[in-house]
Amino acid sequence: MKTQAVIGAAFGDEGKGKVISTLAALSDNPLIIRYCGGQQAGHHVVLRNGLDHVCSNFGSGTLQGFDTYWSKYCTVDPVAVLNELDVLKSKGISPFLYIDERCPITTPYDKAYNKETEKNNQHGSCGVGVGQTIQREEDHYSLRISDLRHPSVFKIKLELLTKSYYHYQGLEIDDFIQTCEELFECPNVLLVDRIPDAKLYDNYIFEGSQGLLLDQEIGFFPHVTRANTGTKNILDMGFTPEIFLVTRVYQTRHGNGPMTNENWPSNNLPNPYEQNSDDGSQGKFRTSILDLDLLRYAISKDPYLYDHGNLSLVITCLDLVKEYVVTREGNVLNLGNEEEFVARIGEELHIQHVYLSRNPYPEFELYQ
Repeated sequence: MKTQAVIGAAFGDEGKGKVISTLAALSDNPLIIRYCGGQQAGHHVVLRNGLDHVCSNFGSGTLQGFDTYWSKYCTVDPVAVLNELDVLKSKGISPFLYIDERCPITTPYDKAYNKETEKNNQHGSCGVGVGQTIQREEDHYSLRISDLRHPSVFKIKLELLTKSYYHYQGLEIDDFIQTCEELFECPNVLLVDRIPDAKLYDNYIFEGSQGLLLDQEIGFFPHVTRANTGTKNILDMGFTPEIFLVTRVYQTRHGNGPMTNENWPSNNLPNPYEQNSDDGSQGKFRTSILDLDLLRYAISKDPYLYDHGNLSLVITCLDLVKEYVVTREGNVLNLGNEEEFVARIGEELHIQHVYLSRNPYPEFELYQ
């Protein structure tokens, strides 16, 4: 069977959802595997029939009817899962989700703590509890999906966790317990102890959350995510996939943290399908000229990508470019047309196959 991985090459919001839905459409029955992060993902998928959805807890092949596997490297918010399931059902979609039993559960306490600390620290967090859930697990207050199989154990652990979050005693926790019970009994969700059998699927498509420049071992601390957004988790699962890196035609960053070239005039048109806003915990959605040095750095810091020798790159939002401009070693390169622009990016990043995307739909073309 095929294995493919879609990885954001920058600070996130590159168009990973579109690329995943495209690869899924080219498969007969793929399984979408979320291999990092958690409920903070916001991958916008738009189909030509007008159906669209921002995929957070379900993979970006969901609108096409394909299943999702939530690996052990992901946090799970039961409230968010069931809320998104209701939204999908209202759109006529009844998705199926496998959840690895080792996934840690995000509680209302984790989310409250995350939002409060983000107000103080302004690291650019989404504020939905992913980072705090991982930190709590490392501090030995473990609460995992497998605990739902043992209701009395689950409640004991939750009571101890409640005491540890003594500043948040006023939170309503009974509704959360009920939601966890509903998740466990939900016919659209199955708890599993391993990846579903490959005989059921013709392609495993690994879906990353955020981008390489937000990887906890690659990005600029403390403005990073508590996850490995590159290939580390995929390799640890025993797979060596075909790689599809993704970047917009311009640079993006949602929230605080370093981003180059913001002193230059914007070279992108407004995106009518944009789902990012300046509201919420993350803060302002920012754009600037594409920086080839940052992309080269990100790829070089992931050993599998650096040594792969057969990388594909998908450049999205080509319909939104004003001027074909990039920076390299601090110098602005005004490239005269699309062909020069794409060729220069492929050459600088040592990319073997470059694909071009000019619309939000699940399709792209090979650059010749």
